[in-house]
Amino acid sequence: MDVGTIGAGTVAQAIARHLVAAGHRVMLSNSRGPASLEAVVAELGPLASAGTAAQAAAADLVILAVRWSDVPTALAGLPAWNGRILVDATNHILGPTPADLADLGGETSSEIVARQAPGARVVKAFSTLYGQYIAADPRHAEGRQLLFYAGDDTEAKDLFQRTFAAVGFATVDVGPLREGGRLMQVGAGPLSALHALRQDGNPE
Repeated sequence: MDVGTIGAGTVAQAIARHLVAAGHRVMLSNSRGPASLEAVVAELGPLASAGTAAQAAAADLVILAVRWSDVPTALAGLPAWNGRILVDATNHILGPTPADLADLGGETSSEIVARQAPGARVVKAFSTLYGQYIAADPRHAEGRQLLFYAGDDTEAKDLFQRTFAAVGFATVDVGPLREGGRLMQVGAGPLSALHALRQDGNPE
């Protein structure tokens, strides 16, 4: 499968590393241009490449992993989504601490992301985990790292689940984008920053 990332920081690189290890092609992008990612791509290996945000957004599955203040710019001017899957890994944090949150006006952050990416099938995921937990091998002697996800499109969620369960995460569907997103929302959601293992020991 072809995967793109919009943003190429700690979270995007961690996800990309898991995906290329599983045999997927990943194109990373950031606001500074492909040349700035040469070292990262070289470290990730031959299945990784660098491109523009528009090129990365043309992939079958796209990871959005940028600062909340950069979301509008990151999603502006991209090709029509036409049903491609957008995995929203963002949190609505504005400052240096998780307590400095944007006012969402009663919506979830992923509902706002979905409105800025019309035509995308949005899956909320990875936002409840700190970067080091995403980067680590999700398979542990005690079990597998839980990975919560939410979305409104069953087919998109199924593809997400199969992809990341195969990587080794213990994927858990927490419902639609609105209700599940509230459970995952930083600042109030009970699943935010919940780092736990499923003690079954085997990938799904």
